[in-house]
Amino acid sequence: MLIHWAVVPTCLPIVRRRCHACASRCLRASGKFRVNANHKLIDVWLLVLCTECGETAKLTVLERMTVRTIPPELLDRLHANDRGLIAELLQDPDVQHRNRFALDWDDAWRLDTGGSDHLDLDVIDVAVRNAARIPVRPTRLIADGFGLSRGEVGRLITEGKVVSAVRMSGKLSGDFAFTLKR
Repeated sequence: MLIHWAVVPTCLPIVRRRCHACASRCLRASGKFRVNANHKLIDVWLLVLCTECGETAKLTVLERMTVRTIPPELLDRLHANDRGLIAELLQDPDVQHRNRFALDWDDAWRLDTGGSDHLDLDVIDVAVRNAARIPVRPTRLIADGFGLSRGEVGRLITEGKVVSAVRMSGKLSGDFAFTLKR
């Protein structure tokens, strides 16, 4: 039987970057963009707030771009402080690299298993869809989804009772599938 699970974000992740005003390394998205136009050139920043002191910092999104090169729908989303766009830009590798930050997804996601009616089956095929490229440990997902300890999941993997085409150690941020044999 094929079961579908989803890793779903519950809120925006913490931005891991040093605050310029204090020693904190945790910033959170304010939910706002700053758009500044200078004649035909435009700059866009995503505003983030320090979780300790509340100081505002700017993450560069667009720098010295001509207004005509930016799609009008993108400009509308920037002016509307579109929350979906904020999530997209925080996960954009180019934005992360340019601003030298990483994301901390702890306590910012949940596993949607669609119910527990599948727990008593002998062989279960599970397809996991990661809605936002959240890095998660497959062993944690299996443990949470089936109500097992992570040690027990590790034992099942060692015994060959959990089989997958992907490596089950470490973290994955994409979709994957596995089979559990009891």
